[in-house]
Amino acid sequence: MYHLSNKKETNMLFLTLPSVTYKESFLQSVEEFHGESRQLYYDTRRISRDFAGFVQSLHDHADRTKTTLARIPSTEYWLIDGEEVVGGLNLRHELNDVLLQIGGHIGYEIRPSKRRQGYGKDILRLGLEKARERGLRRVLVTCDANNIGSKKIIEYNGGVFENAVDVQRSTVKRLRYWITTDPSGTAGMTDATANSSR
Repeated sequence: MYHLSNKKETNMLFLTLPSVTYKESFLQSVEEFHGESRQLYYDTRRISRDFAGFVQSLHDHADRTKTTLARIPSTEYWLIDGEEVVGGLNLRHELNDVLLQIGGHIGYEIRPSKRRQGYGKDILRLGLEKARERGLRRVLVTCDANNIGSKKIIEYNGGVFENAVDVQRSTVKRLRYWITTDPSGTAGMTDATANSSR
């Protein structure tokens, strides 16, 4: 079972749905990722011109009626400490064949300037709480075999190693971990495992 407490909660650390409230902090975090040649799919100038529309598009990812058949519905969260966006988490509502092998239910990132400060453990812990609220009893989380930091974060939060799988066009294997969010097995909860039709 993942850890339920953390000292940063006293400093207003929480996950929230994307909001225009955090526009400037979010854009700053994207610029940091751009410095690493990451999140290049975000054009900060275009996003800035209609940030409310951008936020709505992120919310729409959770609505199956507003996504393509090939896309798994997912909920985007931002990790906030005080008034600052320090990371982002994507919670997939179910798994298709690809996600079952290499993607998992949860993906997350911490902005470069906030790494190595314990936020990785926090964002996954809080993401697991969101998964439990959605009724996901077992959650799959993955990481590259050479990403020691992510491996430690997953194991800290209760990840139980299942196996390492090959990734197409990569020499690095992907490690697959399952985390139980509700060990009591509450009725009505689901594993949300593979659904190859989506």
